[in-house]
Amino acid sequence: MTHPPRPIEPARSLPPAESWLDGVPAPAERRLDRFAVAALAFSLPGLIPAGIPLALVALRRIRRSGLRGRRMAQAALALSGCWVIAVAVAAGLGLYGERQAGIGRSVPIAQVRVLQCFHADLAAETLRMVTIADCGASHSGEAYAKVRAAMTGLTTEQKNTSATQHCATAFQEFVGKPYEQSALDMYYVVLEDQAVADGNVLCMVGGERLVGSMRGAQR
Repeated sequence: MTHPPRPIEPARSLPPAESWLDGVPAPAERRLDRFAVAALAFSLPGLIPAGIPLALVALRRIRRSGLRGRRMAQAALALSGCWVIAVAVAAGLGLYGERQAGIGRSVPIAQVRVLQCFHADLAAETLRMVTIADCGASHSGEAYAKVRAAMTGLTTEQKNTSATQHCATAFQEFVGKPYEQSALDMYYVVLEDQAVADGNVLCMVGGERLVGSMRGAQR
């Protein structure tokens, strides 16, 4: 038994695709983390103490919240690292240049700086002038400390005792061995009687065939 064919219904027009999303909120665009922006802004001119902490905070915030700016924070850390290296290299070169400055020049003993090496007759009764030397080459002495010792009103013997005690303490800290057990000699020059802030007694180490700084030499 056959059935009569059903009439074909006319095709219905479908609504546009855009209308399907009516009423559905579009996903909000991820915001840029403000700490990442600040970190990069501080790192560019080399403000390391601010740039590094801000970058670390930004990375932690981004990891938790999904905000944008990870690469910006990483760039801030990289820039800060470059600044740290640049500052360290500049400081090292400056210190080396400062220590090398004036080699071969004769200066009054009062102008000798700590860690400078020199040529001089340390056995002389009065030491007034020295010749700045390269610590890496053979030299006769090295200034290792400036100590504060009150000398006002003391006799010559008392001054010598005070200066010896202060320089002996600094000697052990510098050389790494007590002066009484060391093969090196210790000398000092009282620059003035008043105990000034940067030291009024210049302590020096001397000996035969000194090459290199005696810091930590354990000699």
